[in-house]
Amino acid sequence: MNEKIPFLDLVTPHSELKEELVSVFRRALDTAEFIGGSSVENLEREFADFCDVRYCVGVGSGTDALRFALLAAGVQVGDSVITVPNTFIATTEAISQVGAMPEFVDIDEQTYNMAPTKLREYLEQCETFSPNGRPISRRTGRPITTIVPVHLYGQTAEMDPILEIAETHKLIVVEDACQAHGAEYFSERERRWMKAGSMGKASAFSFYPGKNLGACGEAGAVTTNDEALALKIKMLRDHGQATKYHHCMEGYNGRLDAIQAGILRTKLKYLADWNENRCDAAERYRELFISLSDTIIVPHEPPWAHPVYHLYVVCSKNRDQLRKQLAEAGVETGIHYPIPLHFQDAYRHLGYQCGDLPVSERVAAEVLSLPMFPHLKAEQQRHVASQLIKSCSLVMA
Repeated sequence: MNEKIPFLDLVTPHSELKEELVSVFRRALDTAEFIGGSSVENLEREFADFCDVRYCVGVGSGTDALRFALLAAGVQVGDSVITVPNTFIATTEAISQVGAMPEFVDIDEQTYNMAPTKLREYLEQCETFSPNGRPISRRTGRPITTIVPVHLYGQTAEMDPILEIAETHKLIVVEDACQAHGAEYFSERERRWMKAGSMGKASAFSFYPGKNLGACGEAGAVTTNDEALALKIKMLRDHGQATKYHHCMEGYNGRLDAIQAGILRTKLKYLADWNENRCDAAERYRELFISLSDTIIVPHEPPWAHPVYHLYVVCSKNRDQLRKQLAEAGVETGIHYPIPLHFQDAYRHLGYQCGDLPVSERVAAEVLSLPMFPHLKAEQQRHVASQLIKSCSLVMA
């Protein structure tokens, strides 16, 4: 086939839903409901139901969502927050912007999410404890108060052991679920499947346009089962207001506008089907890549995970060569993420050295994201596979 295979197709779903989406804009024009109102409230109720939680608060972006979740959960200036370096910088920006310091633990060899064993080891190295019983970081001397596991690429982190470790050390867990709309985790503790965004004290979602559920602009949400936390986030997003001109605290301008809420409500009706299409595409890729088992590593799907494949990420020691050859064959790819956060210029002051987080460092040099979107056709995937097989043979020759 001669057509180029895009990494992401944002045109087709919007073309299919054009009339429904345009009606959202028409309604906003007819009612002048641009900020807040019924569109936002309805989305919050419907997305809370989707995530199996009691509360959802719409905000301006995924970064806002994580920042407000951390603030509302009680993270304070001078705290340390543990997360992973294999994520987008928004995760650590939110931590820094509340006055805390990010500290990193390494990722699991197979899932590329937070490794519970590394988390436990890190906390067990803390020899002293603050007055409230929380560990003091040997690295920074700060109290560690919070863990932010990232549900990367559309697959949840292994939450049972993370939550157990958090309970042992009296730590808060705030999920970064920005890539995991609809992903599920089987909790042995609860003896049931649980949705991403329903397991921590609070969770952050991004509705950036390329996400499984994407707005036509910036948008985000916090989910929680804690009513007081949800009410605090509602104030934080709106200049600290409890009611108009009654400011209980200093807040932010982090509101979700009504047009984006209406667009998200429209798309939410299709999200389960879109996620299923992504899973079907992931299975086709898996079958197509059987002959490449000695050359590339396909995504690992543990028995406790129902991922939603926001991204389809393979690993190869020859990543850069493969990517170049795929581009020449008309196959667009991405890299998520080429530089782990502890090596970014923005965090050089944290003092991490090469070899401190070896799995994250290795994976950053090997990950390659292949085309993945709900409308990806089997024919397009066969072309991707044939070109990847050809590229692998050239590299190995």
